[in-house]
Amino acid sequence: MTVNFQYVDVDVSETLSKFTEEKLDKLFNKYEFLISAMVYFKQDEKDHNAGKICNIELSLPGPRLYATSNEHNFEVAVRETISDLERQLKKRKQVFKTH
Repeated sequence: MTVNFQYVDVDVSETLSKFTEEKLDKLFNKYEFLISAMVYFKQDEKDHNAGKICNIELSLPGPRLYATSNEHNFEVAVRETISDLERQLKKRKQVFKTH
Protein backbone atom coordinates (compact mmCIF):
# COMPACT_ATOMS: atom_id res chain seq x y z
CA MET A 1 0.00 0.00 0.00
CA THR A 2 1.36 3.39 -0.95
CA VAL A 3 -0.10 6.71 0.09
CA ASN A 4 1.09 9.90 -1.60
CA PHE A 5 0.31 13.28 -0.05
CA GLN A 6 0.06 16.58 -1.89
CA TYR A 7 -0.28 19.81 0.07
CA VAL A 8 -1.55 22.56 -2.24
CA ASP A 9 -1.10 26.05 -0.73
CA VAL A 10 -1.07 24.43 2.74
CA ASP A 11 1.84 23.81 5.11
CA VAL A 12 2.96 20.19 5.32
CA SER A 13 1.70 18.56 8.52
CA GLU A 14 3.15 15.29 9.81
CA THR A 15 0.29 14.82 12.29
CA LEU A 16 -2.30 15.27 9.55
CA SER A 17 -0.43 12.81 7.33
CA LYS A 18 -0.29 10.24 10.17
CA PHE A 19 -3.99 10.72 10.97
CA THR A 20 -4.95 10.24 7.32
CA GLU A 21 -2.68 7.24 6.92
CA GLU A 22 -4.21 5.53 9.97
CA LYS A 23 -7.70 6.03 8.56
CA LEU A 24 -6.64 4.74 5.14
CA ASP A 25 -4.92 1.70 6.70
CA LYS A 26 -8.32 0.55 7.95
CA LEU A 27 -9.66 0.72 4.38
CA PHE A 28 -6.62 -1.08 2.97
CA ASN A 29 -7.00 -3.86 5.54
CA LYS A 30 -10.73 -4.23 4.87
CA TYR A 31 -10.48 -4.10 1.07
CA GLU A 32 -7.45 -6.11 -0.03
CA PHE A 33 -7.80 -5.16 -3.71
CA LEU A 34 -6.74 -1.53 -3.12
CA ILE A 35 -3.40 -0.58 -4.66
CA SER A 36 -2.61 3.00 -3.66
CA ALA A 37 -4.05 6.35 -2.61
CA MET A 38 -3.39 9.96 -3.60
CA VAL A 39 -4.38 12.49 -0.95
CA TYR A 40 -4.65 16.20 -1.72
CA PHE A 41 -5.06 18.88 0.93
CA LYS A 42 -6.14 22.30 -0.29
CA GLN A 43 -7.37 25.50 1.27
CA ASP A 44 -10.05 27.69 -0.27
CA GLU A 45 -9.32 31.26 0.80
CA LYS A 46 -12.76 32.48 -0.36
CA ASP A 47 -14.74 30.11 1.88
CA HIS A 48 -14.32 31.33 5.46
CA ASN A 49 -16.82 28.90 7.07
CA ALA A 50 -15.27 25.76 5.61
CA GLY A 51 -12.48 26.00 3.08
CA LYS A 52 -10.40 22.99 4.19
CA ILE A 53 -10.60 20.60 1.26
CA CYS A 54 -9.51 16.96 1.26
CA ASN A 55 -9.47 14.99 -2.02
CA ILE A 56 -8.64 11.29 -2.02
CA GLU A 57 -8.22 9.15 -5.12
CA LEU A 58 -7.97 5.38 -4.69
CA SER A 59 -6.28 3.18 -7.26
CA LEU A 60 -7.75 -0.30 -7.65
CA PRO A 61 -8.69 -2.71 -10.45
CA GLY A 62 -11.15 -0.99 -12.74
CA PRO A 63 -11.97 2.71 -12.61
CA ARG A 64 -10.42 4.76 -9.83
CA LEU A 65 -12.54 5.93 -6.93
CA TYR A 66 -12.54 9.60 -6.00
CA ALA A 67 -14.09 11.57 -3.17
CA THR A 68 -13.76 15.10 -1.85
CA SER A 69 -15.11 17.10 1.06
CA ASN A 70 -14.95 20.71 2.17
CA GLU A 71 -15.16 21.22 5.95
CA HIS A 72 -14.07 23.64 8.67
CA ASN A 73 -10.94 21.61 9.51
CA PHE A 74 -8.86 18.96 7.76
CA GLU A 75 -9.55 16.11 10.22
CA VAL A 76 -13.31 16.35 9.67
CA ALA A 77 -12.73 16.60 5.92
CA VAL A 78 -10.60 13.42 5.99
CA ARG A 79 -13.29 11.52 7.93
CA GLU A 80 -16.04 12.64 5.53
CA THR A 81 -13.98 11.78 2.45
CA ILE A 82 -13.07 8.33 3.76
CA SER A 83 -16.70 7.56 4.67
CA ASP A 84 -17.71 8.50 1.10
CA LEU A 85 -14.98 6.24 -0.28
CA GLU A 86 -16.06 3.38 1.96
CA ARG A 87 -19.60 3.64 0.59
CA GLN A 88 -18.19 3.44 -2.95
CA LEU A 89 -15.94 0.51 -2.01
CA LYS A 90 -18.89 -1.47 -0.63
CA LYS A 91 -20.67 -1.08 -3.97
CA ARG A 92 -17.51 -2.04 -5.88
CA LYS A 93 -16.98 -5.12 -3.72
CA GLN A 94 -20.54 -6.29 -4.50
CA VAL A 95 -19.76 -5.99 -8.21
CA PHE A 96 -16.59 -8.09 -7.74
CA LYS A 97 -18.57 -10.80 -5.93
CA THR A 98 -21.16 -11.19 -8.69
CA HIS A 99 -18.55 -12.03 -11.35
